[in-house]
Amino acid sequence: MENPHLTRYVRQQLRACQLKQLDILLQIDRICRKHDIPYWLDGGTLLGAVRHGGFIPWDDDIDIAMRREDLDRFTAVAQAELPETLFLQTPQTDPQVTSPIVKVRDLNSLYVEDSEDFRADYQKGLYVDIFPMIDYPDVPLSWVKRLTKGVSTAYAILHKPHYYSLRMFGEFFWFGAQYYLYRFVWQVATWLRPTSPYYANILINNGYGIRHRKDQTWPLSTIEFEGHRFPAPADPHAYLSDLYRNYMELPPESKRKVHAIYVHPQLNA
Repeated sequence: MENPHLTRYVRQQLRACQLKQLDILLQIDRICRKHDIPYWLDGGTLLGAVRHGGFIPWDDDIDIAMRREDLDRFTAVAQAELPETLFLQTPQTDPQVTSPIVKVRDLNSLYVEDSEDFRADYQKGLYVDIFPMIDYPDVPLSWVKRLTKGVSTAYAILHKPHYYSLRMFGEFFWFGAQYYLYRFVWQVATWLRPTSPYYANILINNGYGIRHRKDQTWPLSTIEFEGHRFPAPADPHAYLSDLYRNYMELPPESKRKVHAIYVHPQLNA
């Protein structure tokens, strides 16, 4: 049941939360410019830039994307060049992390989503998500949707906390078999159709089967977001249409919700 007092508190913290996330993005941008690492605004952040000139008014996260090889370059240099208040969170730098997404976290804040596991000791500050983009095989979109949904669903279930039970063992074998079967079919598709005009997020992050044409992303353009210029896809309209269809249409008020269930933007003054 939703607590109205907590909901009101989270909304009161929203702008402070957004501004701290913007600061994180500016640090990422500085490092990417220094090392010539391409990236672009993605997801709701790109939508906010196009529709609102900044954050979606009720949004409390920032999404960017990089080609996977560029993300590897970023992770190789980022932690050494980030301010000491920021942390590059990956499964390697934070072994108890439950998310496969690379994040740059603020260490002087607390950001709680309903998926957080407080038994695990991983960083839980405000963050910017960095999504890796990979080549997709040139197969029908219906195949893409079926395979990515299968892989992402199986991965999520296999990596959620489990307790010893007959159902747990059943889930492990059933979804484990599904995961490897769908990954095998995907690998065969990439062998048979290796040259493709498409790429998108890695399979475990792409449950909706979204893909983008490379020529609608490159060469990168720029767009204004919260008074700053950031990289954006070459054709933001096509990119956002892939993600949201009628992206300029505002959702009903009942769906204008923040992601966090609790946020504390500043732990120490």
